[in-house]
Amino acid sequence: MKKHCVDLSKTGQFSSFFLDYIQGKEELKPFYSHLPKVESFREAIDAKGFSAEKRQVLHRALQQQYEGIVVGEEVEMNIEALKDEKTFTVTTGHQLNLFTGPLYFIYKIVSTINLAKKLQVSYPEYRFVPVYWMATEDHDFEEINYFKLDGKKYQWQCNQTGAVGDFELDASFKEFLKSVSFAPSFFKEAYSSSKTLAEAVRKYVNHFFGSYGLVVVDGNGASLKSLLKEVILSDLFEHLPYKKAQEATQKLESFGYKSQIFPREINLFYLDRGVRERIERTAQGFQVVNTELSFTEEEMRKLVDAKPERFSPNVVLRPLYQEIILPNLAYLGGPAEVVYWLQLKGVFDQFETPFPVLMPRNFALLLDGPVLKKIAQLGWTREDLFRDFEKWKREFVQKESKFDFTLEDERNIINDLFDRKAKDASSLDPSLANAFEAGKVRSLKVLDQMGTKLRKAEERRLQIELNRAQSVMEYAAPGGSPQERVVNMMQFYLSHPDLLEELLGCFDPFDYQMMVLEIA
Repeated sequence: MKKHCVDLSKTGQFSSFFLDYIQGKEELKPFYSHLPKVESFREAIDAKGFSAEKRQVLHRALQQQYEGIVVGEEVEMNIEALKDEKTFTVTTGHQLNLFTGPLYFIYKIVSTINLAKKLQVSYPEYRFVPVYWMATEDHDFEEINYFKLDGKKYQWQCNQTGAVGDFELDASFKEFLKSVSFAPSFFKEAYSSSKTLAEAVRKYVNHFFGSYGLVVVDGNGASLKSLLKEVILSDLFEHLPYKKAQEATQKLESFGYKSQIFPREINLFYLDRGVRERIERTAQGFQVVNTELSFTEEEMRKLVDAKPERFSPNVVLRPLYQEIILPNLAYLGGPAEVVYWLQLKGVFDQFETPFPVLMPRNFALLLDGPVLKKIAQLGWTREDLFRDFEKWKREFVQKESKFDFTLEDERNIINDLFDRKAKDASSLDPSLANAFEAGKVRSLKVLDQMGTKLRKAEERRLQIELNRAQSVMEYAAPGGSPQERVVNMMQFYLSHPDLLEELLGCFDPFDYQMMVLEIA
């Protein structure tokens, strides 16, 4: 696999907010604790106090979550190592997309595994465990119930509600599974042998990455949620997370940065079988929206104490929850994730929880043989793959044409002719100047029309090259979105089973560039 790197700022895919963070812009420094550099991890290790009691709770929860699942020695050793005070995690998180969803799900995990490896070399006296946090409590099923392969959408239709991790792989799923007969057997085995979507995702992620020691964590459990009680009560009764997140949000907006998340006074959902709905404050106490559930203040306090698993953090509290239950040093996320974490440091400070090293995941564009041939025929550089097609087309057609489509010389002649004659005519009748001006405008419009006709004629002559370029750009950005956010990994994995190993060899978690990777 050949690797070329393109500066992220030249791809047109990233906000100035995200790029400013990577570049260490001064205004953003109050919104994080550590620069995303390998040297920062010494400070992060020293700052991360994580009790033996919490480690025991985490260890027991993981043993329960992995019960009945065959895991290799690497995962077992890492789970056991989490009991040791010199073991830390580095984490990424993602939704439970079907068959991994878009490519960047894989990129997140590969980046995280490679970060753990790099840290192991730099800090050999410690142990670093890569973690994938499953977003089992998410309830936006429409975002995860499909994947795209070779331009076709494969979608599971069902009427289940609540947290997607609890969705049963029922008859509707079995019917959907028939439509993906081309999928590798381990995917089919993971889904066919599982009762829920969360169980299946754990199995196929373990198949891909278990040999690298990746530990899969599901935050949806009573023992782990019990560590969040203080935060739950504060959010419900004092709204402190909202206040702290709002302060940061308003400050960032004053610098011209656009918010990615919008805090609420209560940033918790009520979670139960088939239900994940927002909790709102009322005059009588609390109400779960879209249900008949309501609680007095006293009832709510008792519920938090007895059943903390009934409370599900939203995007404002989930990062804090993660850092409370894991001995975590770094979070790896995409551009939108990195930006919204910057809105949350005040929430971490409020609950005296260390803010992790916030690291962008790796970004990549995969190219295989057929598209590489087209790129060579076009004579493109790797940076050309990120250009706007319409702008490129205008420049290309103009360069290849014998004509100046602007007809600039002709326009100058007409301008000069009408201006001179208008001056002469106005000496006879001043109103004639306006008539000549109107005639000039009509003549210039005719020239514009002729220029357009010339351009279209040239485009027809160059249609083969234009179609080739459009095909390449559609490959790199299907429907205008980056390849990694649309295409499923099977598009490459089915013909290149060593894909993940090659990605692990190419990705560098501290190299913040777009990698253009050529698959042999």
